[in-house]
Amino acid sequence: MSDDLPSWSSVEAEARALTLSITPSELHGAACGWMAGGGADSPDWLAKVLADDQAPRAAEGGALEAMHAVSRSQFEDRDFGFALLLPDDDAPLAERSEALFDWCRGFLGGFGLAAGKDPPLSDEGREALEDLARLAAATPEPDGDEEDEAAYAEIEEFVRVAALLLHGDCVMGPRHRHRLN
Repeated sequence: MSDDLPSWSSVEAEARALTLSITPSELHGAACGWMAGGGADSPDWLAKVLADDQAPRAAEGGALEAMHAVSRSQFEDRDFGFALLLPDDDAPLAERSEALFDWCRGFLGGFGLAAGKDPPLSDEGREALEDLARLAAATPEPDGDEEDEAAYAEIEEFVRVAALLLHGDCVMGPRHRHRLN
């Protein structure tokens, strides 16, 4: 298995073929939120993430399955190699920003489904979750400059680290506490 996420276009094509009405970024965010919140890894992960028992299963060996497997592996990577599925850097800033906000919306949904009402969050984790909620409610500016590009890069990095922090609070922390007891 590759350490890289499948391409945006391959995830989009497979999601469209399955008649899923969700963007690749929102779907990736939802899957990552599910994982970060402690959601079980199972063959019907797509139905769980979409909160739809009728959702089809991701094709074995397909882009969605690869996205799921690579993301799960990246969450466990001690080198913090976790990446977000977003459009390429040559896409317009407004398109990339919208995808980043979609990712945050998906993450919040998946995280809420998996972690439940009162997840075991650190103060930093609570703050990160609140910041992700603010980003999920944001809308992109129609055009941007170099300063906006720099802000986008900082926000993308924040979102990446916030997801790792929340995964640490809800999955890694309890796992390590369990091993110590």
